[in-house]
Amino acid sequence: MKARNPRTGEDDYEFDASTSSQVAAEAARLRAMQGEWKARGAEGRAAILLRFADAVESATGEIVAALSVDTGRNTVSGIEVQGFIANIRRWAARGPELFDTLERGPKASAVPGVEITTGYSAYPLLGVIAPWNFPVILSHIDAVPALMAGSAALVKPSEVTPRFVEPMRAVLEGMPELPLAYVMGGPEVGQALIEQADYVCFTGSTATGRKVAEAAARRLIPANLELGGKDPMIVTASADPEWAAKIALRASVVATGQACQSIERVYVAREIAEPFMAALVAGAERIELTYPDPAQGHLGPFILAAQAEKVQAQIDDARSKGARVLTGGEVEYLGGGHYLRPTVLADVTPQMDVMREETFGPVIPVTVFNDLDDAIRQANHTPYGLSAAVLAGSLDEAAVIGTRLEAGAISLQDGALTSMVGDATNTSRGASGLGPSRMGDSGMLRFLREQALIRQTGQPLPIDAFAERGA
Repeated sequence: MKARNPRTGEDDYEFDASTSSQVAAEAARLRAMQGEWKARGAEGRAAILLRFADAVESATGEIVAALSVDTGRNTVSGIEVQGFIANIRRWAARGPELFDTLERGPKASAVPGVEITTGYSAYPLLGVIAPWNFPVILSHIDAVPALMAGSAALVKPSEVTPRFVEPMRAVLEGMPELPLAYVMGGPEVGQALIEQADYVCFTGSTATGRKVAEAAARRLIPANLELGGKDPMIVTASADPEWAAKIALRASVVATGQACQSIERVYVAREIAEPFMAALVAGAERIELTYPDPAQGHLGPFILAAQAEKVQAQIDDARSKGARVLTGGEVEYLGGGHYLRPTVLADVTPQMDVMREETFGPVIPVTVFNDLDDAIRQANHTPYGLSAAVLAGSLDEAAVIGTRLEAGAISLQDGALTSMVGDATNTSRGASGLGPSRMGDSGMLRFLREQALIRQTGQPLPIDAFAERGA
């Protein structure tokens, strides 16, 4: 298979796609390792994960270099790899603590003479199907806590962004005791992985997530899905408009808006709408593309050319239905890559595609509201429920509004905090996901199965206790 360079537009990387038999063989190899891995106990696994973090850190240069080509981003790639390393260390520290808190018993049952103890065992093999937007962190965000829990993990990174796997495999060569591996390829490899796994985690579009859920359901295995979003931000009349505009801009366009937690709808109170919009447009116009010098500027290219076309179609649809483009608005084809400057839209309506469908690009549609209750209603009027944000004059005011928003995590006095905070549970609503949160302690606990040991300490009932004795 070939992978495209998002800066040049050239297919300049080749890799071998895994066959279904190769996926099965790799799954069998990891299963054979998993028993010994589980037997190491929480402290033993944590120690190895800490060595894994050190090994990744030593290979940071190679991983970041490959990731930068995959995504067209330099600084963000470095931040991503550092986040991956921090995530490994966080779970190595938190995992043993969680095992110590698990209720084991024995405890008395409601049935006289019976005691209950609880055992815990990890699902033997986790299968991960990862997306292209943050290839390193999202290939491992589920795998690392599963490893901490005692599972083995087989990961299929996106075929769009495969380059980082080569340096990561070099890291794993020095860690033969770690039951983590990669299989490569497109949707057919993902399907083969589901056929081998005991638990599957998928990150990607809602449409593909439904297919993954159906395939997992046929095998009667759990599916954890982290899907699309259409995150709203509410800016109240008491908020400082210039401060709010800076936050809205950053939370919308970082990484060219190619993040599920990006703010994609802004609702601003009419009292501050004019200075807010002026500051937002001014800030957007200061943003520079990382072209022609990838070491300068803020926004890189779209990773997928097709994504650039989708975003342009949403902008064109909004314009045709009466929206005003205050800045940006046209995808630029530069040196083989597709770029879009931050695009601010005014006079948007709920009927526009840009207000209903996930955008995944640096587009900020702004709605001016007169009534806060109506703004909250509009913010909640979506099939998605990933995350949201509130900016207000005080943290208390923001918190009151935040509790009324239908989303798994609400950033207060900031935006898109879920990309930075991994220890806050975030349970998606609606079309944004299915299953326990990958954030917070449930990120690891979801991979543990409880086993009840029901202990009879008295006399077992004889068959005569169930004999018929007439009326």
